Amino acid sequence: MASQQALPATHRALVLSSTTKSPTVKTIPTPQPTPGSAVVRILVAGVIPYMRDIYNGTRQYPYPTPLVIGTGAIGRVAAVGPDATSLQPGQLIHVDAVIRGRDDSTAVFLFGAHEGFTESSRRLMHGEWRDATFAEYAKIPLENCNPLDEKRLLGKPDNGGLGYKVEDLAFISTLLVPYGGLSDIDVKVGETVVVAPATGAFGGAAVLVALAMGARVIALGRNLDALKRISARSERVEAVAITGDVQTDAKALRQFGAVDAFFDISPPAAAQSTHIKSGILSLRHSGRVSLMGGIGEDISIPHSVVMHRNLQLKGKWMCEQKDIGALVKMVEVGVLKLGEGAGAKVVGQFELEDWDSAFTAAAENAGMGLQVLIRP
Repeated sequence: MASQQALPATHRALVLSSTTKSPTVKTIPTPQPTPGSAVVRILVAGVIPYMRDIYNGTRQYPYPTPLVIGTGAIGRVAAVGPDATSLQPGQLIHVDAVIRGRDDSTAVFLFGAHEGFTESSRRLMHGEWRDATFAEYAKIPLENCNPLDEKRLLGKPDNGGLGYKVEDLAFISTLLVPYGGLSDIDVKVGETVVVAPATGAFGGAAVLVALAMGARVIALGRNLDALKRISARSERVEAVAITGDVQTDAKALRQFGAVDAFFDISPPAAAQSTHIKSGILSLRHSGRVSLMGGIGEDISIPHSVVMHRNLQLKGKWMCEQKDIGALVKMVEVGVLKLGEGAGAKVVGQFELEDWDSAFTAAAENAGMGLQVLIRP
């Protein structure tokens, strides 16, 4: 095993003490490797568009404080626990933000953002895995450290590489979210998938992932200009604007032929939107639905149609561990592309002290493929 890197006694981290106070950069003790963990030097970490709302209490996500905040990231292993068998110091990795209990896979929480919905998941976040990635170093469960083929991803094209930059790799975290839902409903090559709303960060990522999986995509949304840009990306993308009339929109979706699957990743504000019902009504017999959005209220489901057409409705929170390896393979092979050539653009990189500007930039650039990063 490669030698451990010497860890500094302290490091800098962005700490939230309360939702009524702004996060502050503090110097705190550097985490140390323990059995089942690795300490990772964070290179870049993504800023999601609604991150400010998570940490000022607007979204009312439950989490303990004080808390080193953050989310998925790209980093290098700095040190590993004594039971690590393959992970090496210096290795380039993707840090998955979905942490699960090892003895209870239903105990799930989001690193640095949401303590989950069970007492077990709360115990995990409040204890061993409390602090996240807006920091110079973070302690990560071994199973959440996903090795990346650095030579392939960052190497020059004339040497067999894909020519990406480290910051391009951060988009993997965004792509993993919709891949979890699309994989869960077993989207196949040649199928037609409705993605809604398709114009946001995660909906736009769903379009890219579905295309890479070999599907045809019908992008459903309200922003006409954004829909035009999305449909121009591929001959396998069609666009439909939401009118607010359930039957009109369902008919518009069916004009392109049989619809196999409907993927929804609506924000909380879309609770009263008509598009979910339209998407379900557009499906062929035995079609599938993936619900991944943040809607906290009950929605209208056409019960008779679901029953008579043998439709399958599945909910999915984030992705499974197996999905990560599969998506990383798609990226490394080149089927799922990153970087500006694929329409994924880093619009800003910010130091820890500039977190406020980063949060603002992320909210203002919430469209397909747009990334804002923290570089600790």
